[in-house]
Amino acid sequence: MLTHLAWTCALTLASVVAIAWYIRDSFKVGNLGNKHVLITGCDSGFGNLLARQLDQKGFHVMAACLTEKGASDLASASSPRLKTLLLNVADSASITRAVECVGAEVGGRGLWGLVNNAGRSTPIGPTEWMQLEDFTKVLDVNLIGVIEVTLRFLPLLKKARGRVVNVASIFGRLTLVGGGYCPSKWGVEAFSDSLRRDMWPFGIKVSIIEPGFFKTGVTSLDPIEADLQRLWNRLPQDVRDSYGPEYLDKYVKSQGFSMDLLCSPRLSKVTGCMEHALTARHPRTRYSAGWDAKLLWIPLSYLPTRVLDFVGTVLLPAPRG
Repeated sequence: MLTHLAWTCALTLASVVAIAWYIRDSFKVGNLGNKHVLITGCDSGFGNLLARQLDQKGFHVMAACLTEKGASDLASASSPRLKTLLLNVADSASITRAVECVGAEVGGRGLWGLVNNAGRSTPIGPTEWMQLEDFTKVLDVNLIGVIEVTLRFLPLLKKARGRVVNVASIFGRLTLVGGGYCPSKWGVEAFSDSLRRDMWPFGIKVSIIEPGFFKTGVTSLDPIEADLQRLWNRLPQDVRDSYGPEYLDKYVKSQGFSMDLLCSPRLSKVTGCMEHALTARHPRTRYSAGWDAKLLWIPLSYLPTRVLDFVGTVLLPAPRG
């Protein structure tokens, strides 16, 4: 009797908490037409879709692209409200120009939202295949770029008591591949946590997006495989011998199988999380996007390290040794 009563009370409490959470999650901010949002990495992928999505919602979107073609294509597919600008997040001078451009656009209202979406994945692969510059190429964009862009735009964000949305990854919780990508995303998680606490007194809210595998330029197999071939070709012969002559082909096939199995084409799952972080009165601290993130990777991240190591050996081939 007591056990049945305890279960009933627990289920009732869980239901009440879930309903309360859902109601709190549904409250939205108003006056979207008076709010400016800057999004980096809008040439394609998540950034491009989010820019068009927020434009349709009435935001004043400033879409930062790396290339003139990306900026031109996006502008032609959007309303006159959407403004494009060129921005290389790994170039301080480019960031300075972007700050001046955005500051002139937002004026005294400040910047409501900053979405740090720009990123790159390659070079990735076995750690021994890397050189220092292979790490810095990724870290300069995915981590240092996020930090510098955020720091430079904080004065405008403080004026609006706005939002920072940083795109990390499920690889910010666990590491399954070598290179700079996973360290950069772990760094984004750490930077975002400290920024959130430091900016709370100023009314700025910071959210982290942790996507699983999606079909974007970051997960495109052709450039990843081409870069793996480049890394393999420059290895000393004795290192290649230690892995075996067929290792590269096995690695590429295993990676391709994982990508084909896990990558989702529904980018809106991620941009929906980004939009909620910008429009919810009470945005979440972290958003996991994709079935693999929720059901596979994040649960795995809480398991013992040996379990993760085993998963890594299943997903990728072992060298000959």
